[in-house]
Amino acid sequence: MMDLTAFRRDLHAHPETGFDLTRTPDRIAAALESAGLKVTRGLGVSGLVATLNRGPDETAIGFRADMDALPIEEANDLPWRSVTKGKFHGCGHDGHSTMLLGAALKLAADPTLKRTIHFIFQPDEENGNGAKAMIRDGLFERFPMKAIYGLHNMPGMAPGHFATQPGPFCAFEDNFEIRIQGKGGHASMPDKGVDPIVTASAIVLQLQSVVSRSLPASEHGVISVTEFLTDGARNILPGNVTLRGDCRGFSDAVSTTIEQRMRAIVEGVCAAQGAQGDVDYSTSFRPLVNDVTATQRIANAARTVGTLDDSYGSVGFSEDFAEFLEHRPGAFILMGNGLEGNHAMPLHNPSYDFNDATIAHGVDFWVKLALPDM
Repeated sequence: MMDLTAFRRDLHAHPETGFDLTRTPDRIAAALESAGLKVTRGLGVSGLVATLNRGPDETAIGFRADMDALPIEEANDLPWRSVTKGKFHGCGHDGHSTMLLGAALKLAADPTLKRTIHFIFQPDEENGNGAKAMIRDGLFERFPMKAIYGLHNMPGMAPGHFATQPGPFCAFEDNFEIRIQGKGGHASMPDKGVDPIVTASAIVLQLQSVVSRSLPASEHGVISVTEFLTDGARNILPGNVTLRGDCRGFSDAVSTTIEQRMRAIVEGVCAAQGAQGDVDYSTSFRPLVNDVTATQRIANAARTVGTLDDSYGSVGFSEDFAEFLEHRPGAFILMGNGLEGNHAMPLHNPSYDFNDATIAHGVDFWVKLALPDM
């Protein structure tokens, strides 16, 4: 059996981002082909699908892992730390790919398995584009499957523990850019201009009332302004301000309400201040909604290899696995990464590291989920 820890650490040391994946899928494909699986490369630019053909197409299922890293610098001083400046597996996709690879190798060596499984290795999850690209390239037409499943590690959850739920599980992510045009001038004479900083500040404060005053208490919503950019200087009132940020929630209705209220606030505040404003609003990630039957299957598999936390609830991050669930029923599950040290650091933190001790949990989970009676 392949040394999966060494394989994971090799992927970690050589991160690749977005669609710009060559070494990662090549290494995964080589291991799968050596085990006799049929590998199709270049799906969705740099994704790949490996097929273990052991049963009729009507019973086939898909297992998905993501391969891409993050464009940030790693802070860990580990023997396997990233050798590529500004790129780092800070979300654990190196572990996800390794666990799915390990499961594929184990299942390929099991002559009793009577099911066709498509092992899907996806690029560009972090930007929310990889799933769409694979779907556009005919993923579900070229590889028929009745359901699709995904897994993500979770820092702060104990190893061997899992969490999922039917219905909304991961949030949508909407992005916005608000541009405000005022009238710049000398900082000593603000009465001669229209200060877009004052206007933008009022908009930021008003946006915080949307969740508390425009959404029902039963609905989750978050609006975060993450950038406040001006073209002013120490003694110069700017003429323009740009606000950027993102919004989260679990339903299309919440997304619609946030967008409508944001546009109304920008229009109203700008009118009151004598400024001009416009809004660009777009969706990067859909809400991830687990199918009820698929969730039961994925929960049963988790219980056979560890502990399922039935009360964990939904999570506020987004996942483009949601795109797959728009086309096929399926479910997504979280797996504990650890409670201490690097393994408990938040996802996307420069000091995060995937916990190699959990690789066996992930492999066993996928193998159990492959059983026809699961």
